[in-house]
Amino acid sequence: MGQDQTKQQIEKGLRLYQSNQTEKALHVWMKVLETTSDPGGKFRVQGCLITAHSEMGKYKEMLKYALAQIDTAREMEDPDYLTEGYLNLARSNEKLCDFQKTVSYCKTCLNMQGTTVSLQLNGQVCLSMGNAFLGLSVFQKALESYEKALRYAHNNDDKMLECRVCCSLGNFYIQLKDYEKALFFPCKAAELVNDYGKGWSLKYRAMSQYHMAVAYRKLDRLSDAMECCEESMKIALQHGDRPLQALCLLNFADIHRSRKDFELCSLKVHCLSEGIYRAKEQQDELREQVVKFLQCVEELELYCGMCGESIGEKNQQLQALPCSHVFHLKCLQSNGTKGCPKCRRSSMKPGFV
Repeated sequence: MGQDQTKQQIEKGLRLYQSNQTEKALHVWMKVLETTSDPGGKFRVQGCLITAHSEMGKYKEMLKYALAQIDTAREMEDPDYLTEGYLNLARSNEKLCDFQKTVSYCKTCLNMQGTTVSLQLNGQVCLSMGNAFLGLSVFQKALESYEKALRYAHNNDDKMLECRVCCSLGNFYIQLKDYEKALFFPCKAAELVNDYGKGWSLKYRAMSQYHMAVAYRKLDRLSDAMECCEESMKIALQHGDRPLQALCLLNFADIHRSRKDFELCSLKVHCLSEGIYRAKEQQDELREQVVKFLQCVEELELYCGMCGESIGEKNQQLQALPCSHVFHLKCLQSNGTKGCPKCRRSSMKPGFV
């Protein structure tokens, strides 16, 4: 396969991947990897596979392709490709929580400077190094690395890098328990997405929303936390970002724990897990989550008193009347009466769930 054909097939894979046809995209890229004679194309398709496996949460596969990419770069004897390869190797080890190796590979990248492309990667290298130092709880070095990454982002007018650094700084200040700053930085990331994010991957919006949700939860602003986390989960499901889905599930559980509605916590987790397994067509796991969800509904008696449908399966507005009976708001609005449809008591001054 020549250079032009390799390029066309890589672009075809990217279009499939961006339309959430991940398995088809992987098949196209693997075919390119087997048949291409173009080392530059081989390096690029390895980069695509690294990104895809990162977003699927398959970090060992990500590391495998990063190591292969290093070999390709060495064959080409090109310092730009080699720097990018070491950066991907650093990111792979960061995902696997081998932070010492991450720092080591980042330092290797920074010592290979001299070309324009390599210099443009400096900000991303500093970001990965900051994440590694944060994982090691070396907070001062983490902050120094993030500040360097921000300077590179500003000097190169790289809004996407600035967005990523702001999200990492949100996580940094969460660990320092400075929750006002922990909210400021992901809010800044969300602004960048809104102002400059046309053409960016949806993952940047999802990432900023997730970090905002964590900060809001720490500030006890639970309604805001739930809204941001639901937005993040929605995008993560669309994009097939399984690591972010798992983080959102954990945050949902923490939000419900903060509300002290432990049963609803389980209900939400089963409902969201059902959606994930349905999307992945994992039938055994799907059936298990459906059964557990229905068991929770039965135990909590979460049914609308008018239509009889379960409450909690979908994001629907509910209304609790003074008599303690709960209904879908749309059902009450269609009822046309001022009394509770179940016990006929007055429904003045209703409370909202």
